[in-house]
Amino acid sequence: MTGRDGNCDRSGRRGWRVAGSLAGRRGQSPVSMESGRMFAETVRVAKESHPKTTTKTIKYGTAGFRTKAEELDFVMYRMGILAAMRSRDTRAAIGVMITASHNPVPDNGVKLVDPQGEMLAPAWEAHATTLVNATDDGIAAALEAITSAAKINTGNAALVIVGRDTRPSSNSLRDAVLAGVAAAGGEVRDLGVVSTPVLHYMVTCHNDGGEYGEPTIEGYYKKISQAFVTLRSGGASNGNYEPVILFDGANGVGALAMEEFTKHLQDSLKVTMYNKGEGILNHLCGADYVKVQQKWPEGVPKTQNVRCVSVDGDADRVMYSFVDSSGQYYMLDGDKIATLVAGYLKELVAGSGLKLNLGLVQTAYANGASTAYITEKLGVPVACVKTGVKHLHHAAQDFDIGVYFEANGHGTVIFSNSARQAIKEAAKAKNAQAEKLAQVLDVINETVGDAISDMLLVETVLHARGWSALDWNAAYTDLPNRQMKVMVADRAVITTTDAERVCVTPAGLQDSINKIVANFPKGRSFVRPSGTEDVVRVYAEASTQENTDSLAVQVACAVYEQAGGVGDRPKPPC
Repeated sequence: MTGRDGNCDRSGRRGWRVAGSLAGRRGQSPVSMESGRMFAETVRVAKESHPKTTTKTIKYGTAGFRTKAEELDFVMYRMGILAAMRSRDTRAAIGVMITASHNPVPDNGVKLVDPQGEMLAPAWEAHATTLVNATDDGIAAALEAITSAAKINTGNAALVIVGRDTRPSSNSLRDAVLAGVAAAGGEVRDLGVVSTPVLHYMVTCHNDGGEYGEPTIEGYYKKISQAFVTLRSGGASNGNYEPVILFDGANGVGALAMEEFTKHLQDSLKVTMYNKGEGILNHLCGADYVKVQQKWPEGVPKTQNVRCVSVDGDADRVMYSFVDSSGQYYMLDGDKIATLVAGYLKELVAGSGLKLNLGLVQTAYANGASTAYITEKLGVPVACVKTGVKHLHHAAQDFDIGVYFEANGHGTVIFSNSARQAIKEAAKAKNAQAEKLAQVLDVINETVGDAISDMLLVETVLHARGWSALDWNAAYTDLPNRQMKVMVADRAVITTTDAERVCVTPAGLQDSINKIVANFPKGRSFVRPSGTEDVVRVYAEASTQENTDSLAVQVACAVYEQAGGVGDRPKPPC
């Protein structure tokens, strides 16, 4: 949680105590002679080793900073500095994750993680943008302004925990981050190559003194896997459920993480791994490919009626798919995961007798059929927010148990402190359903969307219900949908409102979309600027796949014509 000034609320909605082990205090003059020397050192190192290489204005967005790797050295250096300053501000460790997630190999990126594993506070997103866009000589002035605005005691200790993905560029960019932390007088704990969820977990556990979990990488694997194994202690198979999956590691860090998990899962789940790093990261495989292209991942055999689990490049998104006995392909995305999990949690809560408020948070990308199923069949309240996990996470905090997933497979479940305490107390009293809830709680990584934790949660629910993938998919039928990208000269020309479901500018574009949509039964479409590249994202759904594809192309062409499209005109999907 963040206060109005953007500083971390140390009480935390989740109730985890931030240990406050870093020395320091507030109240001193924010800009001292010593801080002046430190700021001068950051300028010197920047000019000598990490000079700014562009005059283009860049903004800290939903995914932090993300672009071509060769353009990021100076950005990484400055984010190392900022992370040290944020650590002094919060008097807690701050995380830095070097990754471009589902993007192609030439890209990379960086995002900062606040003390309780949450995304960087909004006020500090603005500070990040200010610092990165300053000239080399202007770094000191930018830091002075940040110090004054946040009332930071620069004498406070600073600790930055750094992780990186498997991209070839990540090593040198890590070095730039470390140089920034050092120039700002901070200390570093370098985790090496880890998934994004591991970094969030480590930051959380370091800062709360181990209350959430053991503050080691091994502790992360143990906590989640031990709870999973306990939940199926009565047998790995149940009804139509068989404990067998095909794992698509996207040739990224998720494959490394899954290998570690298999050491702890014993015989509870048989995992056969593919795309372990022998191919190109995210190329024709991984969660984003499966979701956007709606295709089976390459490199994975099409074994009928066996669940395929695809993760993305930094293992914070997950997507399920399978082929049935006739060879028909099915995809089960974040909407399917959210409805499965929410329905199961509702049953456990009801069975336990606990009075807990359960809700589900979606974005405009959620399939209309899933929203209808959740509200009408499950009776679970739904909130719709802007795209971006930070928006979903914030809205989920309005519930005792908040389930949030984007359709792309990024999401988790969070519990209020009062809900967690009520569950634990009921479990101690031998309430059987509460005991299950307590174990499920430990399978979940509340700190961030976690592909493998989410996978184990899905497997837990399927096992409890005795469902195959076919049974799961039959709960409701998705409306056919399609996503497209339109290259534009400047994505900023597109602005939206109503949780990104309505286009405000350029003027007239929404009217064009409305006219196109009106021609298609059960039609729905919206457009939004990408948070990471100069493209406009188009989403469409309708009664048939043919209508959906036609709707998507027509809306994409309207964007191309009215929002400054560049390159080839949008064409129907292959």
